[in-house]
Amino acid sequence: MRAVLETTPGGPEVLAVAEVPAPELTPDGVRIRVRAAGINRADVMQRLGRYPVPPGASTVFGLEVSGTVQELGPEVPAVSGFAPGAEVVALLDSGGYAEEVVVPAGQVLPAPAGVDLVAAAGLPEVCATVFSNVFMAAAAREGETVLVHGGTGGIGTNALQMCRALGLRVLTTVGSPEKAEAARRLGAEAIDYRQEDFVARVRELTDGHGADIVLDVVGGSYLGRNLDALATNGRIAVIATQGGRTGELDLGKLMAKRAAVIGTTLRPRPVAEKTRIMAAVREHVWPHVESGAVRPVVDRTFPLDEVARAHEYFDSGTHIGKVLLVP
Repeated sequence: MRAVLETTPGGPEVLAVAEVPAPELTPDGVRIRVRAAGINRADVMQRLGRYPVPPGASTVFGLEVSGTVQELGPEVPAVSGFAPGAEVVALLDSGGYAEEVVVPAGQVLPAPAGVDLVAAAGLPEVCATVFSNVFMAAAAREGETVLVHGGTGGIGTNALQMCRALGLRVLTTVGSPEKAEAARRLGAEAIDYRQEDFVARVRELTDGHGADIVLDVVGGSYLGRNLDALATNGRIAVIATQGGRTGELDLGKLMAKRAAVIGTTLRPRPVAEKTRIMAAVREHVWPHVESGAVRPVVDRTFPLDEVARAHEYFDSGTHIGKVLLVP
């Protein structure tokens, strides 16, 4: 089969399609013929040599796919509902930039009704990330206010919709008037961080209360400012470090606000944890996807053979929503 393998770390130009053996079916696995695969920031970090795959995982890139079931491992229960030909989406440790993947059954969900199967590839990783951080780790409650940094990326466009659908008020930072308008169309109140101080604007929009939750992809350079924007009893969930891995934090202010800083990654978690997250996504998020309240926002699709050009486009930061590869 064709797949994109890890090679020498570097820019998009290091990525190329190679012929490799199809993955072996595991006892608890589901073999999926890939219809599309999502590109994520974690793939870029892996490409740069800064985010190694978990021990024993495939060195093929890719954390999420959509496709059709080909066969089931002998330990996959009949009650799973999966059968050859079924349309599904899956959350992966790695391996998605390929024509076939094998995924533990607990990390596979039926493709949501009413969603194009190509577009559905943009759902598993972002839905799992947003729900596990905002609603599981940070324990969001209906009526609270969440500040989402990077509201028009793949994570962001999903977070704006999901948080709104599940009863939160949503504020978001963006980097241009065009992205601000896109965020508003997804139900958020947009703050252009190039033109406004996001801390002051959050305080203004919330009448001084601040954000109850901050979903942060920036990391170190925003740590202190996120705390300034946070409400008493607020929670900061750090899921990426685009602005650096280290930063200063006023512990006195953290204690005075009775606040918490939560840091998580998704890929290294064991199968049992991912199974629990995906079950929660199916129960709490899939109904909103099927109703149209939460939809995959796809900016562009690229053929698998053009993976280098797809990463170059992703790196430009001009996309709104997901960038997908189609084998």
